[in-house]
Amino acid sequence: MLAKITSKNQLTLPKSVTQAVGATEYFDVEARAGQIILTPVRIQRGDAVRAKLAELDLTPADVADAVAWARSAAAAPRLAAEPAPAYGATAGKAKPAARKKAPARKPAAKKPKA
Repeated sequence: MLAKITSKNQLTLPKSVTQAVGATEYFDVEARAGQIILTPVRIQRGDAVRAKLAELDLTPADVADAVAWARSAAAAPRLAAEPAPAYGATAGKAKPAARKKAPARKPAAKKPKA
């Protein structure tokens, strides 16, 4: 079977080939002795994390140490002093939003005394 590679390096696999390997979204790609080898891969989040840890040569002990450090007081964020107010701003609490005044009521007419 022939498959054509596009100018954007995209390759469409024949349907019969994809059916033979089963439904998969990702392939491990390897070039060996002038051949391109595609191996179906089922990616899982945990697998991706473990692969990255292996790539970085991190051990379970390294991960445990990092978690312990992150949970310690040494890693707690330090808050800087409150910055000075900007030019023209007032210090302290912000002023409340102005309220619209209700329309003035007319005084009730006085009743004459009897």
